[in-house]
Amino acid sequence: MPALGPRNSWFIWFSLALALLLSVAPMPGFMEIGRPLWLAMFLTFWVLMVPQRVGLLTAWVCGLAEDVLYGSLLGQNALILSLIIFLVLALYQRLRLFPVWQQCLVLMVVYGLAQLVQLWLNALTGNRPPTLAFLLPALVSGLLWPWVVMVLKGLGQRLKVY
Repeated sequence: MPALGPRNSWFIWFSLALALLLSVAPMPGFMEIGRPLWLAMFLTFWVLMVPQRVGLLTAWVCGLAEDVLYGSLLGQNALILSLIIFLVLALYQRLRLFPVWQQCLVLMVVYGLAQLVQLWLNALTGNRPPTLAFLLPALVSGLLWPWVVMVLKGLGQRLKVY
């Protein structure tokens, strides 16, 4: 009996493209400062669900696409997303066992570390925000994590992605 290959991998790429679109979608001015890290959340979900198909290379490519969309320093978001996925892969065994609320807390820390690296890179290029509000996207992303998991897990199971 032949082994089954990847099924419905197109949905993974579609969801990552949707996350890229959500990353640049217009938002009201007061909400812009807390824009969720959509691409990081979607990549984190897919790394936790199908690590054999989504990993550091996928994060790097998606980060380069995000750099092009944002018009930022080429490789900056690629480095940040690769760091996030590296930390998620390092914590993979634990994160898979944690309930969703504990995953939220751990991912808030991981995304917060990524935001600190982003701040450092921005300071090197001369674009440093004056307040601690740069950590707000990590908090918002952590709070949105249960809904991202619920939606993507439901769609992934329905489409038999994993």
